[in-house]
Amino acid sequence: MRHHHPRRRGAVVSLAASLLALTAGQTVSALPATAAPHPHTPVSAVSAAEEQAARAIAGSLTDTAWRARVGKATLASDDVAVTALAGKADGSLKAELAAADRRIAAAKGLDAGVGPLLRLRLGDDSMRAALSAGVTPWVTAASSDDDATAVTAWDSRGRAHTLDARKAPTHPVYVVDIDGSKALAAGLTVLNKELTRYGVASAKATPAKAPTQAPAAGSRAQAAGGGFWTTRITSVELSDDEEPWVKGDAEIYTLVTGFGQDGAVRVDPVDMPYLDNDGTVYRPNQILVNWSNYKYNLADAVMMEEDGSTNYRDLAKAIATVLLTVTDQGTYIPLVNAVLDAIPNDWWTDDPDYVDSWYTLAQSDNGTRYGARGNGWMTVEPYFVQQF
Repeated sequence: MRHHHPRRRGAVVSLAASLLALTAGQTVSALPATAAPHPHTPVSAVSAAEEQAARAIAGSLTDTAWRARVGKATLASDDVAVTALAGKADGSLKAELAAADRRIAAAKGLDAGVGPLLRLRLGDDSMRAALSAGVTPWVTAASSDDDATAVTAWDSRGRAHTLDARKAPTHPVYVVDIDGSKALAAGLTVLNKELTRYGVASAKATPAKAPTQAPAAGSRAQAAGGGFWTTRITSVELSDDEEPWVKGDAEIYTLVTGFGQDGAVRVDPVDMPYLDNDGTVYRPNQILVNWSNYKYNLADAVMMEEDGSTNYRDLAKAIATVLLTVTDQGTYIPLVNAVLDAIPNDWWTDDPDYVDSWYTLAQSDNGTRYGARGNGWMTVEPYFVQQF
């Protein structure tokens, strides 16, 4: 389960500049003197906690009974909630993993109540036979680097082994990772709260007008009955890419931006947990834009993926620092460039990754829209949500 990870900013900035030129004089005022914060806790904060957990788990595998229990659980599931499983082990392993969980949550700006995030999985299906035969696995931490050529794994004696990141070894290897879906869901909750706190939110939503091209007969009757118009994703696909076997699954989310009913810029994070595999067409029928939240019949969408080290509180501050300088000039201004400018340069060579962007999605759009980077497409349609 892998995602495409475009990391080159140049083409995006060029396109953004072209669009910005079309709205010259209408876009942004000068940035505030205080620069946006780095929306990352240093990468080592999360990766170091994962590495510590990996080494602790590796050392614990000298216990035959515990090793068999972990092997059985790993063979039975794609990933294992290892902190909970460690509650059945002797010694200090559970305490070590719980401490690592707390450090990861803090590094990502998540609320303390998020609970354990650490997961354990087998590095590759080709390792199942050796694991079943009783070979003691090595343990490594998941990498978020698409370009990694080597990874380090530890054995039960604490010895380090350098492995090819592109070719899975024959020796079984456990990979310590975090529950990306759980972390992203919690992170987007924090992001929403923080964006609202910084004022990147709209006034209370009001029922949206019907699109300029009504999607279906009977829409007047629908509107009369109360409700709001949305843009719904009927199908979506991301491009495929070859990645290291040790890399964990990424989690996809989209930042929908536009001008709220009060004329202020707003950002609505949308979780897309179903986007598991590249090169696969998904048909989620998911609402992407709720037009009752927006003043204009246009919005932008920036699709991202979360690979591990995002601090959602700092991300909200970075986005708000830039977007709060954008003012409503009485006509729609594309906001993709502003969101991309809010992301520090080193994010383009590290996670979370920029996947693709869709400029000026219209309320009346009905059909396939390709992303500006060419890394994905989605088919959308106007959809009326009836209120009862």
